[in-house]
Amino acid sequence: MLGMPKRLLFGYLALAVFMAGDGFDLTFLSRYLVVEHGFTGTQAGMVFTVYGFVVAVSAWTTGVLAETFGAKRLMLLGGVLWIGLHLLFVTAGLASPGAAMLTYGLRGVAYPLFMYSFVVLIAQSVEPGRLASAMGWFWAAFSIGLGSLGAFIPTLTIPLVGELGTLWLAPALVGIGTLMCLFLVPGPPPEQDLSRRLTGSARARELLRGVTILAERPQISLAVVIRILCNITLYGFPMMMPLYLTGQLDDSRPWFSQAEWMSLWAIMNTITIVANVVWGRLGDRYGWMRQMRWFGFGGMAVSALAFGYAPHLFGGSFLAMLVAAVIFACSVTAFVPMGAIFPALAPEHRGAAISAHNLASGLTTFIGPGIATLFLPLIGSLGVIWVYACLFLLGTAVTFFIRPPQPGITDDAGRPLPARERAAARRGTSVLA
Repeated sequence: MLGMPKRLLFGYLALAVFMAGDGFDLTFLSRYLVVEHGFTGTQAGMVFTVYGFVVAVSAWTTGVLAETFGAKRLMLLGGVLWIGLHLLFVTAGLASPGAAMLTYGLRGVAYPLFMYSFVVLIAQSVEPGRLASAMGWFWAAFSIGLGSLGAFIPTLTIPLVGELGTLWLAPALVGIGTLMCLFLVPGPPPEQDLSRRLTGSARARELLRGVTILAERPQISLAVVIRILCNITLYGFPMMMPLYLTGQLDDSRPWFSQAEWMSLWAIMNTITIVANVVWGRLGDRYGWMRQMRWFGFGGMAVSALAFGYAPHLFGGSFLAMLVAAVIFACSVTAFVPMGAIFPALAPEHRGAAISAHNLASGLTTFIGPGIATLFLPLIGSLGVIWVYACLFLLGTAVTFFIRPPQPGITDDAGRPLPARERAAARRGTSVLA
């Protein structure tokens, strides 16, 4: 079904439900902390930055832990931890900036265990030539949960029960996603389940490889760089834009209400659901790196500038911001092959390679808001926008040095196949035939 592995259907559904609960606070928490609890913009930014740092550390270890101890076990552990740590945040973490940084930061341990263990399960269950398509569905499920449902549901619940009441609703969805994983998600094929074969010493070596692979495989280190850069605004904007667009920063004005911003973000993430699947199929068919280089980084630079300047040029025009959001959605989804590139660069150590991918994914949740937190007091809102745009241009340059082997597109060394061979592969036939 358009590249989705059927045996993992309930895994995708579980991920969507889980991430919906995880995403409840994404579009309103920074403004809630500033307006209702008296945090400064910098303090609110630090809450997200600390959270992102913990996510990065947790994500880094998840790949090898899932490979060595079992992906489904790690998913279940992540769900249970998330519920407990979120309850700690809403009961004790809102009292002060320090308490918020500690408790919300601790919650960052949990969702990578669920989300990125599923990446390992996908890699264990899908053949390499279809992995980008499978990852397209992964990011579609992620967008349905974190972006669409996670942003849309609070627009309905906040007028009824307020921000705090909405935070209390989140564990219900996370719990449902965890139960779906327990009862409906299969483990990997037995021949692909490394956790069944590793001894204690081999398990320790594999865990260590999650660190050493960055030095052993320079191209994986470069892939980490572009994986970090491709999503910096995906995580930076939810911290910065609620303050920028509603006039909570010194150099901004109340162009939009919080509800309008949340609706805009929800629409953007709804578009990504389809775009993720389309880009996954296109990447498998025409080449992973090409689409990320031009449509991904090029489009993200344009969308960042559009988000920054559209309010100055068009005031409170929701249509103008919607255009920026469409460009954002169609660009950020061009990076869905990232989940295929890492295991392709180290097929004999998929868990370690995916750990490197997860490290980068976690770091982007730290660096994205960290850039805004660091530079807002120094160069203002538009200055931060230009920092993001320049980093996207840097990402474009780095892609020229990464050459993953892709079936039907490149040879084993990552060099492009002749056009005739690529066309034959797309037709599903061999050159000899």
